[in-house]
Amino acid sequence: MYAKRFFTGSFILLLFLLIKNPIYAEDNIYEQRMALFKKTEALTQIPWYYFAAMDNYERNKKQHANDEKIISIEFSPELWYGLGNASMINDELLIDFFHGQGRDGNGDQKADPNNPEDVLYTIANYMLQYGQTKEDIKIALWNFYNRDLSVQTIMNTAKVFQTYQEINLTDRDFPVDTSYNYSYRSTWGDRRGFGGLRIHEGTDIFADYGTPVKSTTYGVIEMMGWNLYGGWRIGIRDIYNIYHYYAHMSGYKEDIQVGKVVKPGDVLGSVGSTGYGPPGTSGKFPPHLHYGMYKDNGHSEWSFDPYPYLKKWERMAKQKE
Repeated sequence: MYAKRFFTGSFILLLFLLIKNPIYAEDNIYEQRMALFKKTEALTQIPWYYFAAMDNYERNKKQHANDEKIISIEFSPELWYGLGNASMINDELLIDFFHGQGRDGNGDQKADPNNPEDVLYTIANYMLQYGQTKEDIKIALWNFYNRDLSVQTIMNTAKVFQTYQEINLTDRDFPVDTSYNYSYRSTWGDRRGFGGLRIHEGTDIFADYGTPVKSTTYGVIEMMGWNLYGGWRIGIRDIYNIYHYYAHMSGYKEDIQVGKVVKPGDVLGSVGSTGYGPPGTSGKFPPHLHYGMYKDNGHSEWSFDPYPYLKKWERMAKQKE
């Protein structure tokens, strides 16, 4: 009797903590996901971070990410059940008869596209058809998505998860060192004339030459070098399907290179005034960092106003000082 009351009381306390403190629920769902990823790795020998990256990509390509859903990877009915299988019954033998991909991952004799274990075991077996190397997995992903940017984003995210051995990576930083003098306002959508009439796809942060420029997020350096409009620039693809664009820099830190994994606060280079001309052009405008953000929804990529995020990250950075 006492044990029953203790169990009931403990359950009520846990429920209260989850309701009053969302961080408990958040940590719990990350732990559930990681446990499923590791279990699928043990069953199939495919590294867990590929499943984690694919799941993260699927979750964040939606307009409103559903963080409460344990696994967000989805299969089309034709791929799961097989072409011509109109029954849509979660019977593995029947699915296999129609050459569907659906597999039973939890041993209940059903291949349910709504069961997280079944979904992960199915995507693992889909990958195994192509092999287990990094290049094999890239080919499997391309055949699943038929889109280069999707494959690139997932592989970059997998690299970040592998580096930090963690999927709950939510820290952020401001793109210039807040201990230096700087100023900015919302400039997204303003008119620009160089190279033809166009809108300004970012926020300009004015600062002195040499002010350190930092990564705002966890991600992988996807692009660097000279750009006619942006001068010396860097592009970082983060784990939330967002491309971060830094332009008009005076130079890069020595160890910065394409493919490098970065975290919030890592120094990328420094503020300059390069661009609006061929390589080496500088001084056509006051020194500043152009910072842009581009969202990918799995079909297209577009710029959006980074200003609200910059204000939030600025507050976070100053609280750490």
